[in-house]
Amino acid sequence: MQQRTLGERTVSAIGLGGMPMSIEGRPDEARSIATIHAALDAGVTLIDTADAYHRDAGEVGHNEELIARALREYGADTSDVIVATKGGHLRPGDGTWTQNGDPAYLKEAAKASAKRLGLEAIGLYQFHRPDTRVPYADSVGALVELLDEGVIVRAGISNADVGQIDLADEILGGRLVSVQNQFSPRFRSSLGELEHCARRGIAFLPWSPLGGIAGSAELATRQQAFARVAADHGVSVYQVTLAWELALAPVVIPIPGASRPESIRDSAGAPDVSLTPAEIAALSQA
Repeated sequence: MQQRTLGERTVSAIGLGGMPMSIEGRPDEARSIATIHAALDAGVTLIDTADAYHRDAGEVGHNEELIARALREYGADTSDVIVATKGGHLRPGDGTWTQNGDPAYLKEAAKASAKRLGLEAIGLYQFHRPDTRVPYADSVGALVELLDEGVIVRAGISNADVGQIDLADEILGGRLVSVQNQFSPRFRSSLGELEHCARRGIAFLPWSPLGGIAGSAELATRQQAFARVAADHGVSVYQVTLAWELALAPVVIPIPGASRPESIRDSAGAPDVSLTPAEIAALSQA
């Protein structure tokens, strides 16, 4: 699979988003493990998770523990795999989401994530979502301490605007390696952040790059331009969507969620889809 840069490391151009394997409608554990193994077989070396990726109260870190088990049971070398996890966004178990950007909390959350993942140091740790009750600089300051203490290897932020990207990189002393924002054909409001990351050489990781459960179902119907290009290339509309995102900037690393081996195998083929400049322009304008 094609490679992209994440800090000083190269990773697969397509990552795996683990969230669907742990929230509502999640598959049984055996299928989830098979999905992660299928991603590894396809050459995926970036797996995205968060301590908040769980369904019920009392199971914080469900997805982290699932990924850790899948990596242990893979039966081959996984030393080149980077697991990216996040902290600061919480799910009490009643379907709601809350934030906690307190630096002391973030530091303890990162250490708990490392323990669940079975890692001495987390490959990439991202501040999940700004907490309006806590100065953003203070929350990012926790990432500085985690880097300096060796709890994490790389630092990133998620759900951030351009100003927060610049502030975070300044506080981190130029060590910000990633920004993970929502971006897809139906949700393009983070295009400015994507382009800003491209100018700064910071990896941009679109979450829900296929539009989420509802959006992915619409790709073949409401997003007719994507469906037409897919038909022309003889590939799925999902591959074309991811190929379009990859073509927007060399820093883009989509992380499509998957809960079936077939889904991630299909997504992993996106870097092999060569779109023409005219097709890229048409999809960007669709």
